[in-house]
Amino acid sequence: MNDSQMLSERISDDRAWRADTVDDTVAWYYTLSDDCLSDLNRTIRDLQRHPQPITKIVRPDILSNGCGECLQPVLDALDSGRGFAIVERVPIEQYSIEEAVSIYWLIGQCLGTPIEQNIQGALLYDVRDTGQSVIQGARFSVTSAESSFHNDNSFGEMLPDLVGLLCLHTAKSGGQSQLISGYALHNELLENHPDTLETLYQLFCFDRRGQFKAEESPTSQFPIFQWDTGELTLRYLYYYIEVGHERAGKALTPNQRNALEIVEELLCRADFRVEFNLQPGQMLFTNNRWILHNRTAFEDYSDPERRRHYVRLWLRR
Repeated sequence: MNDSQMLSERISDDRAWRADTVDDTVAWYYTLSDDCLSDLNRTIRDLQRHPQPITKIVRPDILSNGCGECLQPVLDALDSGRGFAIVERVPIEQYSIEEAVSIYWLIGQCLGTPIEQNIQGALLYDVRDTGQSVIQGARFSVTSAESSFHNDNSFGEMLPDLVGLLCLHTAKSGGQSQLISGYALHNELLENHPDTLETLYQLFCFDRRGQFKAEESPTSQFPIFQWDTGELTLRYLYYYIEVGHERAGKALTPNQRNALEIVEELLCRADFRVEFNLQPGQMLFTNNRWILHNRTAFEDYSDPERRRHYVRLWLRR
């Protein structure tokens, strides 16, 4: 049952940005301070002497000073600003891949608590093309197909508050990152499609992409929009909803179908989105509750060592 009250007022603060109102591109990038980089380097040197699995590394107190201070503006942007931030950068030319991912893991712990990303319990998740097919049940993150606008784990009980991506290798072409503010989308629907918005506050079925135990249902039910304690929550991935209704044996109603078509039309509009390419060593963090993200389709290199490779974190605030 969905007890969420519908947000009936327009939100006009920094969260409700569009392409022509978001702040300057240069403001999206946050540089790690010299003190933070020095503390991270010292931590890596300690780990070289006392190795342990990356996901067993607990952020040392030393990082609370230099790194905590320089990452506070990142948290502010994620919580109450534009909802995304690009952190500059892990100097991957100075470290092994494992050390670079360790630094990313430590920075993530400065922003939140890592949570499991699949039924196998992975805390760090490799985002790269494995040759699998979405049609055969794979998640978009392990294919080269365009993911379409979504937020992560939209079908899951636990919605990550923040999503992180560390870029290790870029694709030969494509793979561009695109973001849309759920608040801007909500404002547009409230102003021009209020009946549609009411439908989007009702329950929809989501395919769980195999992320369930034997005794559990292969589908889940959530509203696309929820409003609670002053924050908007959005759960969306069109394909997962379409397949979810098929698997649940519950055909989309005409109102639901129309609502999804209107949302898809809005998500195609360039005036709603920002887009950019991450470079190796850069980290993107997004507020997963109301930022929708998309990765365009890409063509990869034939050399396995050069193929597109990102590492994902899910964080709880």
